Amino acid sequence: MWERVPLCLYVQCGAVLALTVAGFFLMRKWIAGGVCTSQTHLSGKTVLITGANTGIGKETAQDMARRGARVVMACRDLRRADMAVQEIRRATGNGNVVIRHLNLASLYSIHEFAKEFLATEERLDILINNAGVMMCPKWITEDGFETQLAVNHLGHFLLTNLLLGILKSSAPSRVVNVSCIAHVGGKIHIDDLFFDKRPYNSLDSYRQSKLANVLFSKELAQRMKGTGMTSYSLHPGVIHTELGRHVKSQYPLLSSVQSPVSFLLTKTPWQGAQTSIYCAVTEGLEDKSGCYFSDCAEKEPAPEAKDDEVAQRLWDESARLVGLTTVQ
Repeated sequence: MWERVPLCLYVQCGAVLALTVAGFFLMRKWIAGGVCTSQTHLSGKTVLITGANTGIGKETAQDMARRGARVVMACRDLRRADMAVQEIRRATGNGNVVIRHLNLASLYSIHEFAKEFLATEERLDILINNAGVMMCPKWITEDGFETQLAVNHLGHFLLTNLLLGILKSSAPSRVVNVSCIAHVGGKIHIDDLFFDKRPYNSLDSYRQSKLANVLFSKELAQRMKGTGMTSYSLHPGVIHTELGRHVKSQYPLLSSVQSPVSFLLTKTPWQGAQTSIYCAVTEGLEDKSGCYFSDCAEKEPAPEAKDDEVAQRLWDESARLVGLTTVQ
């Protein structure tokens, strides 16, 4: 005969279960971070977002469309972009959402995109430099650049500079640069940006590119003072998106360990998009130009991201590499 289970054991098990569930939801709330609460409407405004067909870029595009903006989705994969734009139009009721082809690994593509944009668009109120690649093997672009620095920094640097005129004429306007907390520990090797003199390490390359995002945003804000154009960089959080596909291929063991707990430890794309949205639309951020944000709040960047001399040198070298003859 089974012995009767003591009532106190039921109570103890129930208490443990309740604490576990409460702890789970508290951790999820902590991981989720801040939420943009701005009610800013963007009717009559134009927003350009790179890498907008998936992940936080897609969520950001949908939010901008819901606010009434004309949204230009700059994407490399037009087939997937078309599926995304149809979904965004249906979800928001905003038919003024369009796709333009852009390959940030190609200087030619960037120039062609900018040429078409300037010929067809009357204004640009918000530029969100969102696209990126993370910890890929050492691939070299058609222009001879290491891919992570090329896509994450140099491509956006050139794109932004080519569109500075329309950004200034549309002022007050904003440039939002999606960086990452991985910029902490990064270092800009001005004399060896592409790992020609040192062994390539995909994480070191990624950190360098994300540090470059913060330094670019800081230097852009300095150079644009008095124009009505402002600049912000941000860490979106650790997000379960396609950005980590190269991590999985290079570190399969890490991937197998990560998968079962990824839901608990990562943000959703919607949650990850909140700080991008916050920097793009929140009122009163003009005096925070050049600052770094995370979880919809200003945060202190790494010491390396506050070096004015390195920011200036990176700007000058980036301009030389992408062939900008007129440097702002």
